Amino acid sequence: MNLPLKFVSHKIEEYALQVTYDPRKGSGRFVYNLSLIDSKDLERSIAVYKDAFKAGVCVSGLVRFASSGEEIGDFTIPADKTGIITVCSTTLDGILMHRGVPLNPIGGGVVEIEQRIPRRFTHLILYQHTTIDPLQVLIAQEITSITDVMRKGSGTILANIRECHMEAEHLVGQVIDDLTGSPFTGILDIGPPNSPALGVQVSPQYMGIVALGGTNPMAAIREAGIDVTIHAIKGLLDIGTMSEILDY
Repeated sequence: MNLPLKFVSHKIEEYALQVTYDPRKGSGRFVYNLSLIDSKDLERSIAVYKDAFKAGVCVSGLVRFASSGEEIGDFTIPADKTGIITVCSTTLDGILMHRGVPLNPIGGGVVEIEQRIPRRFTHLILYQHTTIDPLQVLIAQEITSITDVMRKGSGTILANIRECHMEAEHLVGQVIDDLTGSPFTGILDIGPPNSPALGVQVSPQYMGIVALGGTNPMAAIREAGIDVTIHAIKGLLDIGTMSEILDY
């Protein structure tokens, strides 16, 4: 039996609707990404991840490391590999949806950063036109310079954008307030209604919200010369299973 193609826009909606994470309580289920590295590279990868978090290019400082043979959802970590579980920014879409915010995920891409200020998207892949996560594709193209952003404050990083109806602007504000002080710190830009957000046009009566890509630390690890395989939007886990990267 041939299964129908599932575009990323549908996958995001499917997982976002299952998010129960509440930043006010610090509990619930979130969407995660799963990346694989050689176990011998674990210490180097942790060091890069810490630097990325300190530089502010991570969606969250929450992380989990899974050893060879450990099961994460329906996936078993292969021999000689270590799994790195990170928070996916699709979690933000789930939080907004559960607060009653009408939204449409638009796409994922690369954002130019100048002196630590986000300027514009330089590349964008629309979710409704791809069955592969855009950020996975862009990482493979090696067009990011996350390490430069971490060290110099200028370069390119991964990000994504969704549009929310302008009538729900007060609800969006409440969510942003609730995220302040929570482990989720990935908001890059919020555009005015009916105006582009970092150069991306939104639908009439909508406003754009740009968030950091959850795979930024993995892209930074790859830029450091470490082989990494990324599975974006892999599934859902309880937030209580995660730890802070700075604790390692």
